[in-house]
Amino acid sequence: MAPPSEETPLIPQRSCSLSSSEAGALHVLLPPRGPGPPQRLSFSYGDHSAEELCVWAAKASGILPVYHSLFALATEDLSCWFPPSHVFSVEDSSTQVLVYRLRFYFPNWFGLEKCHRFGLRKDLASAVLDLPVLEHLFAQHRNDLVSGRLSVGLSLKEQGECLSLAVLDLAQMAREQVQQPEELLKTVSYKVCLPPDLRDLIQGLSFVTRKRIRRTVRRALRRVTACQADRHSLMAKYIMDLERLDPARAVETFPVNLPGAAGGEDAQGLLRVAGDSGIAWSSGGQEALQPFCDFPEIVDISIKQAPCVGPAGEHRLVTVTRTDNQILEAEFPGLPAALSFVALVDGYFRLISDSRHFFCKEVAPPRLLEEVAEQCHGPITLDFAINKLKTQGSRPGSYVLRRSPQDFDCFLLTVCVQTPLGPDYKGCLIRCDPTGTFSLAGLGRPHSSLRELLAACWDGGLHVDGVALSLTFCCTPKPKEKSNLIVVRRGCSPPTSSPLQTQSQGQLSQMTFHKIPADSLEWHENMGHGSFTKIYRGCRHEVVEGEARKTEVLLKVMNAKHKNCMESFLEAASLMSQVSYQHLVLLHGVCMAGDSIMVQEFAHLGALDTYLRKSGHLVPASWKLQVIKQLAYALNYLEDKGLPHGNVSARKVLLAREGADGNLPFIKLSDPGVSPAVLSLEMLTDRIPWVAPECLLEPRTLGLEADKWGFGATVWEVFSGIPIPISTLDPAKKLQFYKEQQQLPAPKWMELAMLIQQCMAYEAGQRPSFRAIIRDLNSLITSDYELLSDPTPGALTPRDGLWNGAQLYAYQDPTIFEERHLKYISQLGKGNFGSVELCRYDPLGDNTGALVAVKQLQHSGPDQQRDFQREIQTLKALHSDFIVKYRGVSYGPGRQSLRLVMEYLPSGCLKDFLQRHRARLDANRLLLYASQICKGMEYLGSRRYVHRDLAARNILVESETHVKIADFGLAKLLPLDKDYYVVHKPGQSPIFWYAPESLSDNIFSRQSDVWSFGVILYELFTYGNKSCSPSAEFLRMMGMMGCDRDVPALCCLLELLAEGQRLPAPAACPGEVSAGGPASVSPSDFLGKPADPF
Repeated sequence: MAPPSEETPLIPQRSCSLSSSEAGALHVLLPPRGPGPPQRLSFSYGDHSAEELCVWAAKASGILPVYHSLFALATEDLSCWFPPSHVFSVEDSSTQVLVYRLRFYFPNWFGLEKCHRFGLRKDLASAVLDLPVLEHLFAQHRNDLVSGRLSVGLSLKEQGECLSLAVLDLAQMAREQVQQPEELLKTVSYKVCLPPDLRDLIQGLSFVTRKRIRRTVRRALRRVTACQADRHSLMAKYIMDLERLDPARAVETFPVNLPGAAGGEDAQGLLRVAGDSGIAWSSGGQEALQPFCDFPEIVDISIKQAPCVGPAGEHRLVTVTRTDNQILEAEFPGLPAALSFVALVDGYFRLISDSRHFFCKEVAPPRLLEEVAEQCHGPITLDFAINKLKTQGSRPGSYVLRRSPQDFDCFLLTVCVQTPLGPDYKGCLIRCDPTGTFSLAGLGRPHSSLRELLAACWDGGLHVDGVALSLTFCCTPKPKEKSNLIVVRRGCSPPTSSPLQTQSQGQLSQMTFHKIPADSLEWHENMGHGSFTKIYRGCRHEVVEGEARKTEVLLKVMNAKHKNCMESFLEAASLMSQVSYQHLVLLHGVCMAGDSIMVQEFAHLGALDTYLRKSGHLVPASWKLQVIKQLAYALNYLEDKGLPHGNVSARKVLLAREGADGNLPFIKLSDPGVSPAVLSLEMLTDRIPWVAPECLLEPRTLGLEADKWGFGATVWEVFSGIPIPISTLDPAKKLQFYKEQQQLPAPKWMELAMLIQQCMAYEAGQRPSFRAIIRDLNSLITSDYELLSDPTPGALTPRDGLWNGAQLYAYQDPTIFEERHLKYISQLGKGNFGSVELCRYDPLGDNTGALVAVKQLQHSGPDQQRDFQREIQTLKALHSDFIVKYRGVSYGPGRQSLRLVMEYLPSGCLKDFLQRHRARLDANRLLLYASQICKGMEYLGSRRYVHRDLAARNILVESETHVKIADFGLAKLLPLDKDYYVVHKPGQSPIFWYAPESLSDNIFSRQSDVWSFGVILYELFTYGNKSCSPSAEFLRMMGMMGCDRDVPALCCLLELLAEGQRLPAPAACPGEVSAGGPASVSPSDFLGKPADPF
């Protein structure tokens, strides 16, 4: 074939397009693997799901099942992506053309340090994609570039980058065809590797210029082919360079309307979805996108028809709910766009957080629904299957059913067998033929379903290697289970699964709560009795900055005769004091004067079961659905934290707002009280049917699955309107009810009955996650639910209209907090310049708002206001798991004052936390804190910020395994042309944490933050001990030097450091840490430090 001339068309005409005249067919295009038309798969008449077509395309492309979830189908112009559940109908007169593409992107695909698939050990982690996926991604990117789909500018820089990409493309062709560059260029023009605009530009240049470009390309190609890089390395380089040229390829944007706006520019908005950061939004003319949430933070997504908007009701309203109950509402122009967005978020959530969850059945992959129905794992590898059997005790006959990681049409059965040498693991291949029958080599005949095939194995009919196997126990998949299907992104922890755990392991930080003096409490009337407590209404009196504060509270007094349960009672108080969620009761603290008294916020409407008993059948089903859904949100929050409640029932649900006059009801889950783990069998039997059956068998073990059983019983209790019949039986009959695995009477509402049955499954592993429960609760909302829900006759109030015309959230800036709605609760801290208070932002005035930390200035001069505003802007710009989250600001009258609103972290600062919990914080835990501080500082440095006040007092503790950097009052943004910042008015500074160059010349940089980090290491391994704090230790050393008292401490400290004096290595500090900490760093060490010291 002769090489194309300058005038020869460089890209041949496509073989098919949307305007194809071929009738009655559906075509799926695969990216061309070189110059020429794309590959095409054709399908004839009938119905085909999008996932079915993707499977066929994956087989044709060599894509394995493990990587199948990265791909999706789209229209040829990429204007619409289809969810896996979409069904294409091929008719006689229609032709449809689709493209099979990789849709789900992650930053830094290559290299395990950036992004990888989860492994049982770090050395077993694997890459996000394999070589066939790499080839497909290369072909996809290359086709986008040369076809003009990718818009590239024509600046000199961009022309050079495109020519570099062309060289890489030609080099990989030469590797593939085993040709020398000169031979390749005889048949392939370099211009076939360029975008059309650049080809046209070159075509218009003079002959001399074109010849010079060809000569340059030829020389570059020789240099590239002379190196030892293989074809796939060249592809990877091509992909990375192209993604740098067009970073927007890794994100998808959706134009939407924002409900609640009055129209005009403010009604328009954008949603952006990115694999590395989650969902962000912007409204009106705003250019900057506001982060809304990362994928693991999503609890619920719903799709509804938008009210009275769009042609013939085509518009759809999508609502995304975060773990903190904040919502994002967006109105899409039609159902396809809404489903495309939800399918994208849904797919990312499965890849990052939970491979078995789906938010909406409208976008659920059919293969995933099949796996859920058959209790089958996805295409996990053998290592994870065996590990699953081992964690279940390697019981003989236990098995794992999973899809094959290598073949789309096969399943694998991994069975544990007992041998003389101990447990062994046998594998069996199950084939599914095109007719839908399943066959297993060890069985005599094929079966029509997986369930039928497994039932035959249970009877001992399975023979492997001459050994008869009898299946006894199925190791079912669990929510958020770690496997090779999960992608771990840099800086993000993999999802935590939910194994059974002892009560002591389930707490955040045991025995931690605020102690309240007895003389601050005012006692009012008795409100009844709990199982172990007497309950009173009361008031708590405080004096804050000379102002008297009075708060109505609930007082729960532990009965003295139950002293053996005292520790569990205080553990419950500790749990509630360290969690912060709007549907959980706020614990003010514990009074230990004589009796142990739990001091909680007061809910005027009392317990839910009492309210329902008083209201009877006047309560509509929509009201009950809202209450149950809010309870599911609270339990989902605890599930995400890995904290079992252990005592879920309607009596533990408090009603904070009744929900009259168009407002929704609002509930709060109370403390669990005494844990089932310490109760006798008689006491546990009394809690039937709310207590899970496994708690009676293993009372010392309390798992997250127990809350799902209690939730199911509570749903039955709320919707029945009558007491649960079994609760009144004698203990023997209650135990018999569990022993015979009986079920509560099913409500007439079949969908509700199915949900209750799933929650109250006797096999704990078969109970759904609370995210799945919330999804199923959404599906219960139908037009005639009031008529279906009540099992007993009774008059219902007129239809409340909640679901037909729900009040939409008014569009407003969620980062602006009205000052009058910030309700003070307590003071969290006070310094020289400002104070931080715990407040509840309560715009409805009924104690249902979220808890927040509010910082305000003590002295409000112009300089202080300017510095405070700079601090706010700094925190607003930072989005990291290891930096305290910005919530918003609150302005005073006339905007004369300003408050910073941040997330509330109940465990306080790291310095105090170390002092309180020294006994159980080992070196590994301290190193974990140090690592997380490093990650936060690395992110801070990547945004060119210097903290300048890095100390243990400015590190906040979210949980016993998670800390966050706070207090950016002294932070500075480095100039673009310098790597340091000179402070001209240092003011009051934490000199004992400052680097020598900062003390002497007021120079601050990332390296000076490293010095401060070294001092933090010293604080960590001295456990924040005041007697040997950095300031105390330096002052002691200065005293030993005989420093004159009239000489400023700064001068003495500089002299001390100049002589090589450093903080001593703490006794508990490992040698590797002390060798790199402040004990060994000299002032000159920071000259010439690397740009990324963290």
